[in-house]
Amino acid sequence: MKIAIVGSGYVGLVTGACLAESGNNVVCIDHNDEKIAGLRSGIVPFHEPLLDAVVLRESRLGNLKFTTNLGEGVHLADIIFLALGTPTGIDGYPDIDSLLQCVDDLSITLQHDCLVVVKSTVPPGTCEAIQTRFDARPAHPSGRCAITVASNPEFLAEGSAVTDFRMPARIVLGASNEIDARILKDLYMPFDPDGTRLIEMDLRSAEFSKYACNAMLAARISMINELANIAERMDADIGSACQVLKSDPRIGPRYLEPGAGYGGSCLPKDLRALIRMASDKGEPASMLHSIEQVNRRQVTLIYHAIEKYFWGCFQGRCVAVWGLAFKAGTDDIREAPSLTLIQALLEAGAQVRAYDPIAEPAVKTSLVHSELVLAGSAEQACVNADVLVVMTEWEEFMTPDFKWLASTLRSPAIFDTRDLYRGKDLNAMGLRHYRPGRIFATRPGGKPLLTGAPLLTAEVLKPPKSISRKPPISAY
Repeated sequence: MKIAIVGSGYVGLVTGACLAESGNNVVCIDHNDEKIAGLRSGIVPFHEPLLDAVVLRESRLGNLKFTTNLGEGVHLADIIFLALGTPTGIDGYPDIDSLLQCVDDLSITLQHDCLVVVKSTVPPGTCEAIQTRFDARPAHPSGRCAITVASNPEFLAEGSAVTDFRMPARIVLGASNEIDARILKDLYMPFDPDGTRLIEMDLRSAEFSKYACNAMLAARISMINELANIAERMDADIGSACQVLKSDPRIGPRYLEPGAGYGGSCLPKDLRALIRMASDKGEPASMLHSIEQVNRRQVTLIYHAIEKYFWGCFQGRCVAVWGLAFKAGTDDIREAPSLTLIQALLEAGAQVRAYDPIAEPAVKTSLVHSELVLAGSAEQACVNADVLVVMTEWEEFMTPDFKWLASTLRSPAIFDTRDLYRGKDLNAMGLRHYRPGRIFATRPGGKPLLTGAPLLTAEVLKPPKSISRKPPISAY
């Protein structure tokens, strides 16, 4: 098939590359001249494992092309995917202005029958609104062409997006007629060899399914963090409790590790959007509000734990931070818990020495402070630092030299927010160990260093003022 992908961000580029890999003729379209020039040279503008190789190979084979010209890109395309960003608007709703502008431009440009598929995360009813726009367009001199709209939400996780597309857990198809559904089934056949992954439904249900999945995932992350905080108050070990939870087939083992909370471009944005949409429909969405509150609180608890360790004074203290991306496998720093923590530490008077193997360039252009040093290595970040805080679960952080850390850190303690290490390994080297939901080690002489992070009584830490959010993907 001839496929056009409008928008060359995470979703659009991965979709285009993988569809080209499966034998389609794909054109990716974006307004950003620099991005398109780079892609034509095989340069992917963000970090995503495996994607560079696929883009380079399919480009050389001629299956994957790039353009800034909308008319050229969609010419005679059988399917046009819309993969544009839908960031949170001022009113809390997803901002779909770029998406609708693209639809209006397509209304003028298209002169042939085709299927327009919305990949973007959009409020239920958006596909119907887009269909209405296409239906209302004036007839072209050569005759009116038939344009129909379908929904095909993405379920790609940053850091594993290519693998997720190649071997999906589910492929959601929302269509208003059987013909459109059949076209999409044929397109996705290579990714559903046993016929068990395709799930068909109506347009609105397909649009809602993405919000439902992200809300459920966010709930799971916040739930285990809340349980960890309660366990710490009761002198119970959340790690032991997690073993029990994971053994229950009704619960399952995934996303049951206490941590710093969720971040990134999807979960926070989509949860906020769902809360706002629910409110407008008269639903209080009480649990969704709680999920968001627990997640925002989690970074506050980490900050307070470090604050208590220093007896409330950050002046003259240096904190090493390992990990800036919101999760391993990506350079995405949008709503990353690490940046919220770093900003709070800097405002409290601490110096911060931070390191991330991939995300440093993004931080370098978004957060500038005289007391923030971006180190060239994990070891360099710890030199002259008092304590270490691990915020991202990068593989290179999994097995550090604890003996070296104990001799280097001036006040040897590790705040292990991703639960990567075993306390006995650190304690054997003279390092104190803090993990969410565990009782902190004690000072020599038995005086408790921490008695658990305080319950939420103060205002939750606000996102860093000086961190610029990545702009939404341009119209195309």
